[in-house]
Amino acid sequence: MVDITHKINTLRSATAMATVLVSHQDTIDAIVNNLVPKGNVLEMAKTAGLFAVKNTHLSIPDCHPLPIEYTAVAYEIRDLSIDILFTVKTVYKTGVEVEAMHGASIVALTMYDMLKPIDKQIEISTIKLVEKKGGKSSYKNNFDKPIKAAVFVCSDSVFAGQKEDRSGKIIVEKLASYGVETTHYEIIPDEVDYIQERTKKYTEDNQLVIFTGGTGLSPRDVTPQALEPLLESRIPGIEEAIRNYGQDRMPYAMLSRSVAGTLGDSLVLALPGSTNGAKESMDAIFPHVLHIFHIFKGTNHDAK
Repeated sequence: MVDITHKINTLRSATAMATVLVSHQDTIDAIVNNLVPKGNVLEMAKTAGLFAVKNTHLSIPDCHPLPIEYTAVAYEIRDLSIDILFTVKTVYKTGVEVEAMHGASIVALTMYDMLKPIDKQIEISTIKLVEKKGGKSSYKNNFDKPIKAAVFVCSDSVFAGQKEDRSGKIIVEKLASYGVETTHYEIIPDEVDYIQERTKKYTEDNQLVIFTGGTGLSPRDVTPQALEPLLESRIPGIEEAIRNYGQDRMPYAMLSRSVAGTLGDSLVLALPGSTNGAKESMDAIFPHVLHIFHIFKGTNHDAK
């Protein structure tokens, strides 16, 4: 199965539709008046769909087991056709469109099975996805101009050439995947003056200024101390999201002192210096955090 361990939980929903076509009005009348010999077609088919959607991963090999937290089945009868609308919701890392389509198809098959003794010309038509919400496509951030970023690696050892930088390069790669342009990349020592000078200078022309390293608890980890006096507004939600995401994957994440806040119209971030820490921090908050630049312009939270 596809690895989804890097994804975050969001509210996800999907609605699928399947259509059952019968050959004469007598079949529709039997369904509506509950005269089908095998029982109440609409209720029995709905029940079958509810069982099916919760077991989609047992039928479709690449589907992940996930919590089904809401399911609804609705019918629309038009002439000799019955449209089945199947809606599924969950709060999870991956979408539920296959689950919704699976549920709709099983409802249709159950109807076929129950109606075949009275109608030999039944046809199942058009199983399709009608709508999906909650994945990356629901949180697109479209900007007239590319967001610009400056990335700094705070590390005495990397600055001295004793170690190779990996976390900064990962951040640059991640930014590029989100359409963010890195205008400046630099390795600096763990010095308060360096960090503060770079912050003041590069927030003038960049919407994002990201530091990696210096967020631990050793005597030379001074990035938070350097940034906190400069920030106009701390954003605890971003800091919490980073630590919560990391804690689910590495218990030592609780020791990180990641920082997020604003300076002017720029977002300043201090992320862990380890390779995994930097990568996971980016996965925890991007691309959703880019919505902050819409807010700066007065856009509400519902806007994309």
